[in-house]
Amino acid sequence: MGKKLKQNGLFFWLFIAPVVVALFMVVIIPLFYGIYYSFTTWDGINPAEFNGIENYIKLMGDEGFRNALIFTTKFAVVSIILINVLGLGLALLVTQKLKGSNVLRTIFFMPNLIGGLILGFIWQFIFISGFDALGSAIGVEALKGWLSTTRTGFWGLVILTAWQMSGYIMIIYIAHLESIPEDLIEAAQIDGANIVQRFRHIIFPLVAPAFTVSMFLTLSNSFKLYDQNLSLTGGAPFNSTQMVAMNIYNTAFLENKMAYAQSKAVVFFIIVAVISLTQVYYNKKREVEM
Repeated sequence: MGKKLKQNGLFFWLFIAPVVVALFMVVIIPLFYGIYYSFTTWDGINPAEFNGIENYIKLMGDEGFRNALIFTTKFAVVSIILINVLGLGLALLVTQKLKGSNVLRTIFFMPNLIGGLILGFIWQFIFISGFDALGSAIGVEALKGWLSTTRTGFWGLVILTAWQMSGYIMIIYIAHLESIPEDLIEAAQIDGANIVQRFRHIIFPLVAPAFTVSMFLTLSNSFKLYDQNLSLTGGAPFNSTQMVAMNIYNTAFLENKMAYAQSKAVVFFIIVAVISLTQVYYNKKREVEM
């Protein structure tokens, strides 16, 4: 018995070793290196010289980074709400035992399989050429010149992200919706509960774990968005639609301020980590209360 347990333990570590090594090589070690470089003057070429918290002091007065953070926060709030509402709505639709529900699941999920850069260019064509042609045809000036202003650029990013992520979030909700015992729903119907009451008191509390996971995924994805931002608006006009990830990238690779960009990345990491962990803690607490 002891020999068998020892063998199982050996196999366990053999299987987990590649993952642990990859985690350290790709995540843990670069994270500590990044934190170290954020306290230096490294520009990617010259040797790094320690300069204390100078980069962080400079960051406090960086208006470009502050504007990017505000824009990203607004985008994240709207996207999280819209994606989760759409994802849950689509999940409720395709779990109604309708004809062709499996086809609908495939159609709704397919946008998630397309790369962010390609999606950005596709929607850029739709917003600029498609909306302009439609606006000219029906005489609606508001449809012309999309992505040329901060407001339309913002909503363009929201629409693109919601279209891409809703199908993915739908799958998570489907998994929990299909695990709800039909007896509970039938009992509620017999007791006279209408569809709104059944959703509020039975369905939503039972899919609360899916809501926690979906909130975490949409929150982290919305804050870290880069490729769609690059291909759809590129930060235009005048960097007013530039998100934090793009601001960090431009600081590092266009301005060659690697250490300063790393200090931005560290602050951004802390902000996203705190918000994400707070969200998970609050939602888990709500799950228990439900």
